[in-house]
Amino acid sequence: MSSESQPAFFPQRIGFVSTRFNGTDGVTLEAAKWAEILEGEGAKCYWMAGLLDKPAEVCLNEPLAFFNHPEVLALQEMLFGRTTRPRKITNAVHDIKERLKDAIYEFIRRFDLQLLIPQNALAIPMHIPLGLALTEVIAETGIHAIAHHHDFAWERERFMVTSAADYLAAAFPPTLPHLEHVVINSLQQKDLARRYGQASTVIPNVVDFETPPPGVDDYSAGFREDIGIGKDDVLVLQPTRLVPRKGIEHAIELLRRLRDPRIKLVLSHHGGDEGGSYMALLRERIVDSGIEALFIADRVGEQRGRTPDGQKIYTLWDVYPHADLVTYPSYYEGFGNAFLEAVYFGKPVVVNTYAVYARDIDPLGFKTVEMSMVISNEIVLQTREILTNPALREEWAETNFALGRKFFSYAVARRKLFGRIAKLFGEP
Repeated sequence: MSSESQPAFFPQRIGFVSTRFNGTDGVTLEAAKWAEILEGEGAKCYWMAGLLDKPAEVCLNEPLAFFNHPEVLALQEMLFGRTTRPRKITNAVHDIKERLKDAIYEFIRRFDLQLLIPQNALAIPMHIPLGLALTEVIAETGIHAIAHHHDFAWERERFMVTSAADYLAAAFPPTLPHLEHVVINSLQQKDLARRYGQASTVIPNVVDFETPPPGVDDYSAGFREDIGIGKDDVLVLQPTRLVPRKGIEHAIELLRRLRDPRIKLVLSHHGGDEGGSYMALLRERIVDSGIEALFIADRVGEQRGRTPDGQKIYTLWDVYPHADLVTYPSYYEGFGNAFLEAVYFGKPVVVNTYAVYARDIDPLGFKTVEMSMVISNEIVLQTREILTNPALREEWAETNFALGRKFFSYAVARRKLFGRIAKLFGEP
């Protein structure tokens, strides 16, 4: 048990619900961190989604809950990009919603749940029927719930035109008396209050700063050689999905302007669910710039293992210790997992001053190379300095780790999460 004061009643059986808990997306990662914190207090966590990588004995796998289920994809296409919907689409929404309600009721019954934690399913409308189903089940049963919101509809251009405004108003997010809202940044907190009159608590993304980062071991020692990077090369890591909002073209431009053939850009992730044309653009930019880039997503997984042809699969935690620099030139982030991970591993970061970084992170005093949508001469000079000055790198690493532990550790999440549970179940 931690030294934090538990609420008067601490729920022992907690259910997480989302479209997927699988892979290395931010929602999956942050949900796992919350579960680790809660299970550290003696609770047992259970999982419901359409795509799962958790042990079967603690899961209810409902394929219809996945946002890429064919029925859901077809429905979503009729709900966005247009302003009216045929009656048959309304009927289809309610049909899928009812089937999902049956699954959620079964999830609660099977594991005798005392608390539900919807993960982003009541925020971003990737799956309208699932949000409606969760809202109605919470309203009908009175089960206590903490909705963990990572992204909202108003933060994504693709949800601006919709025939589902009534559904968005009802469930994204809903207004219910026994539902606590948690957001991951202060901009969301203000938007939620302004748009919906909803109070919320900011619990930022976190990393376990209380536990020292893992280093290089026998398994990961040969990573650089394995992917074709020499001992004298400079490994610049881009540890994000390859989607437009990540601004990876800026990382390519930075390396072009550094004009050092020893510098290699390593891209650790695949593209996402936002279209594949961006990957083609990146490859074109890489060729035009003359830099060397390695796409290693097939060699990076959630767990160590082997590819079908026998090559090693590394985790992202295996990759970070080998990086000399991390690039994070995102146009937009809900928070910034990759930034915190780089800080945790003591790596210097080139970061674009996206809105949440500027508002919630930068004022805390982190040492970074900051850009603002443009790779200027100053950015190039600062990057070259941090790459060639070991003493400066060490100073930045120590300062940044201390700040990460103070503001973005498990202890911070634990304290704030206990506060939400106490509000639902009673103060200690």
